[in-house]
Amino acid sequence: MSIKPKLNRFDLTMIVIGLVIGMGIFATPSEVAIKAGNAWLFFGAWIFGGVVSGCGALTFAEIGARYPVTGGFYKVFSYCYHPAIAFMINWVLVISNAASVAAVALIGADYIRPFLLPASLQNDFGTKLITISSVAVLFGINFLGIKMSARTQNVLMIFKIGLIVLICATVFKSDATPITVVAAPYKGSMVTAFGLALVAVFFTYGGYQQTINFGGDIINAKANIPRELKRVLS
Repeated sequence: MSIKPKLNRFDLTMIVIGLVIGMGIFATPSEVAIKAGNAWLFFGAWIFGGVVSGCGALTFAEIGARYPVTGGFYKVFSYCYHPAIAFMINWVLVISNAASVAAVALIGADYIRPFLLPASLQNDFGTKLITISSVAVLFGINFLGIKMSARTQNVLMIFKIGLIVLICATVFKSDATPITVVAAPYKGSMVTAFGLALVAVFFTYGGYQQTINFGGDIINAKANIPRELKRVLS
């Protein structure tokens, strides 16, 4: 049974933005600063990670354009290597994606917990409750079909983009009080510090590679996948 493509360019744009700009960006900068220990390594890690991620995005854009199929990772590795390798890669992705979803959900739960739960649940149990509930709700929405999932994604991403713009606009507030934060210098070598900082950087930039899994669901995938990946990441 063939799958009828239902995702348009706007849907794909929101998916790419959602995959790249997740909850990680609100938590990982502090982790990068702690690992880097100084401003040069901090900004260097973000710049180097951005260049590497850009090259990776262009690579996956080319793969998605040449082989637009549903279940991208499994089909691509089956085609290029062997189904057994594809099977093992798929299980690695299942485990890693589950860990990523849990991490992002926990970060988000910490942010929205004060607005959703009473004072008696402002603890770890409250965070776990919101985390499990949010994952379960989104899991249920995905069962309603890819178009319903895309519409939900579009609404949530428009809301998130608006909030990010609002946060960025606060830098223009005239009465804002500057805060100076001094990171403790890392006691190991600079190479080690840079490498540790890159772990959080690549976690933040990652996600674009998942786009090839939607190849069979995207209208005119051969043109739209590379176009939207390049536009969003440029």
